[in-house]
Amino acid sequence: MIKLPAVQGVIKRRILVNYRADADIIRKILPEGFRPKLYGEKAIAGICLIRLEHIRPKFAPEFVGISSENAAHRIAVLWEDESGATREGVYIPRRDTDSMLNHLAGGRIFPGEHNKANFKVEENVNEIDFAMKSDDGKVSVKLKSEVSEDFPDNSIFSSLAEASNFFEKGSLGYSATKDGKDLDGINLKIKDWKVEALNVNLVESSFYDDTEIFPNGSVEFDHALLMRNVAHEWHSTQSFELK
Repeated sequence: MIKLPAVQGVIKRRILVNYRADADIIRKILPEGFRPKLYGEKAIAGICLIRLEHIRPKFAPEFVGISSENAAHRIAVLWEDESGATREGVYIPRRDTDSMLNHLAGGRIFPGEHNKANFKVEENVNEIDFAMKSDDGKVSVKLKSEVSEDFPDNSIFSSLAEASNFFEKGSLGYSATKDGKDLDGINLKIKDWKVEALNVNLVESSFYDDTEIFPNGSVEFDHALLMRNVAHEWHSTQSFELK
């Protein structure tokens, strides 16, 4: 894979839709070498719904940048590196995008193979209605939400700050590839990490709602977080070789 240098841009909107899941079920999904990062006794999985704007190689002028809507299904994981030290990040079994450039170049010029999908987003300062359906018909997501000052009481996280701290550490992501030989690695660097709580009125995910993968009661929606207008950079990292 020909790798671009670091790229930069603005996260116009990033929603982390988070689920709590049975750790044994999640272990069956993960490639060898990874284990779920637990919060209490639960594994944490979810979907990152992200709108990127002005994406361009670092130091290139803003006007050459591109924008896109993207979705990444992700699972918080731990693993040991070559020195035996424990690392943490996310495993990404699926990426989707509305950008033909991301679809064609992902996994070739920059890390992360992207499936093509259709996105429909209606939003204002307080409300976000999101819908995504992949062109191959395998994945769909719906979300209706509104910004809230209150973190949900039924979350396994005790506060917004506690949830924020958990997800801030998951900046290193490894994405599944079609050849199944290794995982593409990419590191997201955010200069000013700040999240808001979302009150979710509707959430549907064809992946997490699939009872063949997640038997009834093995996964539950927990909460959602929102980031807006955040400067960031993407950095390629060494791929993760699968055994």
